Amino acid sequence: MKIDSTIRMNNGVNIPRLGLGMFRSPKGRKSFSTVLYALHFGYRHVDTATLYNNEREVGEAVKESGIPRDQIFVTTKLWNNDHGYDKTLRAFEKSMKELNLDTIDLYLIHWPVSDKRKESWKALQKIYEEGRCRSIGVSNYMIPHLDELLSETDVVPVVNQVEFSPFLYQKSLLEYCRSKTILLEAYSPITKGKRLNDPDLMKIANKYGKTSTQILIRWGLQHDLVLLVKSNRVERIEENASVFDFEITAEDMRFLDSLDDNYRTSWDPTNVR
Repeated sequence: MKIDSTIRMNNGVNIPRLGLGMFRSPKGRKSFSTVLYALHFGYRHVDTATLYNNEREVGEAVKESGIPRDQIFVTTKLWNNDHGYDKTLRAFEKSMKELNLDTIDLYLIHWPVSDKRKESWKALQKIYEEGRCRSIGVSNYMIPHLDELLSETDVVPVVNQVEFSPFLYQKSLLEYCRSKTILLEAYSPITKGKRLNDPDLMKIANKYGKTSTQILIRWGLQHDLVLLVKSNRVERIEENASVFDFEITAEDMRFLDSLDDNYRTSWDPTNVR
């Protein structure tokens, strides 16, 4: 496994295992420079969203990089106030215009908005079937949301992007997704930095001579997840990708699994109906 290693999704499209997340990356030159540096360092996966307000900078950096387009995987997402069949189609067109790319590799429903997500998924299916997007998926879907979706469609989401870390080890959701050939994609895998000094985590980090950040990322990779890591700092971009020269033992993986205490740094979709 290396920085540009990929895993195959259920539609046959390969997605890079490590991605640069653009949440809260500021609109403007900073976001452009962040993406450009990451791509030159070796990242081949960039995750943005309408909500993040930096789609344009992502698209500009992808073009400026000089890297062939088919070697870079770009994800964006449908925001909550754009749900509904027609509104979803319009939102997709707006994202395409902002990114200014010939295609989007993955388009996600960002949040399972009550009473509207079914029509939104129908619009995503249309986009996918017309070949305007290479893959479609969901984000922040729990098992009941996935059950509902799969009962009404033959197009299985390629991914479910959710918060996931040893401190939020959603094992049942992971196993469910695997049983349905849905790849689990982890955001906030390093807990937004809030648990990096956890004594148990630090013990493992010291054992391997790695930072606690690197242990968290490697843990996710060894669970066969796609990991989204974010930073606007050059040294962090490099640190987050320097996780391919070691392997956590099975015993230590089980220990890290045991750290789960349902710790969330973001929204909780569990009770969304």
